[in-house]
Amino acid sequence: MLTTYQWRVDASSPRASEIAEAAKLLQQGETVAFPTETVYGLGADARSDEAVARIFEAKGRPSDNPLIVHIADTAQLASLAAPYDGLTARLMERFWPGPLTIVLPVLPGAVSPRVTAGLDTVAVRMPAHPVALALIAAAGCPVAAPSANRSGRPSPTLAAHVADDLAGRIAGIVDGGAAGVGLESTVVEVEGDTVRILRPGGITAEELLTVAERVEYDDVAAPGASSAAAVQATIAPMETRTSNERKDKLHVQARSLVDPAVSAAPRSPGMKYTHYAPQGTMELVQGELPKVVAYVQAQGSAAGARGERTGVLAFAEHADKYAADDVIVMGSLADLATAAQGLYAALRSFDERGTQRIWAESCPESGIGHALMNRLVKAAGHRIVRV
Repeated sequence: MLTTYQWRVDASSPRASEIAEAAKLLQQGETVAFPTETVYGLGADARSDEAVARIFEAKGRPSDNPLIVHIADTAQLASLAAPYDGLTARLMERFWPGPLTIVLPVLPGAVSPRVTAGLDTVAVRMPAHPVALALIAAAGCPVAAPSANRSGRPSPTLAAHVADDLAGRIAGIVDGGAAGVGLESTVVEVEGDTVRILRPGGITAEELLTVAERVEYDDVAAPGASSAAAVQATIAPMETRTSNERKDKLHVQARSLVDPAVSAAPRSPGMKYTHYAPQGTMELVQGELPKVVAYVQAQGSAAGARGERTGVLAFAEHADKYAADDVIVMGSLADLATAAQGLYAALRSFDERGTQRIWAESCPESGIGHALMNRLVKAAGHRIVRV
């Protein structure tokens, strides 16, 4: 078992001396967890086969899932990726630093093949967190970093979550306080004038449309695709381009699509395996609120009669409508950003309480609600009930 060092740093203005020890561990090929604006990441030198192998070993993660490479300056791209087009550059200018990951053609030998999962592309982002940027810069290398949790567990938004999962398995944890967005980054790739979303996250399709003429969802990332297989949706702005009208002028086109490559070689993290799940069995319940409450209460009563500990993952506006052993609020339905921030901590709370059966409310799939529903469906293992 490894000794896991921990450092508590000021997230707003980390001092170089506080970062130096953690950066040195990265330089030595060790793994270090650190905060980003999305969730905590588990970092290692992206160039080193041995260092990246330690990520997979610590997480218990399949090695055919690509990893995101984090940088502190766009100058680092020159040694990572082939030249990119103007739309890609505009995305970087608009959303970096920030929760947007861009899939780029990788330069031969630039990173370990373990990072790319054998693909000819590399997923790159620049995090919008002072601690992350300081650590990457001090390490002097691109840092491969998936979420800092055991594979399949809810992603960590606090250093304590990381310690619960990985203490004794990694070399260090930099504690910079709570993560902000609470959900992982949006992953995209650019083809011509189109931005394709491979994984929904902290940057919404509506925000991407402020830069791109066309935004297209990959089949597994489309709204509703998590619960209805083989659907691809395309979002495009209508002729009116004003920011106030754009949101109302979006339209969705759906067609049947089966992509066998997804099962063989996922192009983005989060595309292939069950993720973000609590230890208890969870169902996502969709429908009108009175019917949802009635269904959850009936199912909860039956589970309680069997001696099972029951839980409800609810929005703040509805929490008092449920009776269960554990009613946990993820955030507000009126402000889904708060639910995104609170989701993973809420799922971990069920684990701490030993909740065996969980029913979760759903939300509209617009804005950040799309990414939130994507994670809820995965947390439920695609168990969805419509009432």
